[in-house]
Amino acid sequence: MELERDYSMVRKRGLGLAAISYDSVDVLKNFADRKVITFPLLSDPDSHIIRAFGILNDSVKPESSQYGIPYPGTYVLDANGRVVAKYFEDDMRERISASAILAGRFGEPVASASATVAAKHTALTTAASTPIAMPGHRILLSLDIDLSAHMHVYAPGVAGYIPVEWNIDPAGGTKLQPVQFPAPEKLYLKAIKETALIYRRKVRLTREITFGQEATLKPLVDANGELVLKGAFRYQACDDRVCYPPETVPVEWRFQFQGMERERAPAELQRKAR
Repeated sequence: MELERDYSMVRKRGLGLAAISYDSVDVLKNFADRKVITFPLLSDPDSHIIRAFGILNDSVKPESSQYGIPYPGTYVLDANGRVVAKYFEDDMRERISASAILAGRFGEPVASASATVAAKHTALTTAASTPIAMPGHRILLSLDIDLSAHMHVYAPGVAGYIPVEWNIDPAGGTKLQPVQFPAPEKLYLKAIKETALIYRRKVRLTREITFGQEATLKPLVDANGELVLKGAFRYQACDDRVCYPPETVPVEWRFQFQGMERERAPAELQRKAR
């Protein structure tokens, strides 16, 4: 369902999309009809292709009805059919979202779940690659810093000053990847004859997160079905003459929670244990 939701963005980028599973043609047709899936679903019932790509989940026992299932992942192919990128997770309950791949690799705007917070010396804008929080999905968050004229903040690695810091509360078992910082400028401080690493004007920080599983996320969802991810941005701003006291600004990202798909194909179409 997440892939179908992002399919229009995939097509807009001039890309194609197909999903392959070990399910039979009948099971895939039942799923596509129920969920109105419009991109191709490919059936590999004996897992020949899954094995050929080396992604068979060998933690599943041969006697299990799920034997033959692949590790969840995504391949990106070029126009000649060559794999140019792949995204796989160690935990079969987790997977990267199509929106995160589109934003991180193809430059699709990170514009969902957007909100702006005014701070003393800057405006902060939070956004995400998708407005939906799904258990186990890896998505991309962004934090835009819009600094006032003649103002700067310090980049990580600076010596003697307080660099910017972006923290997130990993509520509900959410896993955090490191913040991706842009390349800083070098500013020569003539008065003290030092060079500092800084950011000016408009700066974007990004980081990937993976939502926790449904059992840990669902208790955090409010009556409106909304999940709020909270964090804080710490910085010290300076202008041409003055360095101001450090500030810590609360920031948040709001998502609509979507639980796991529970409806299954009719019993007569389901795979049987061996």
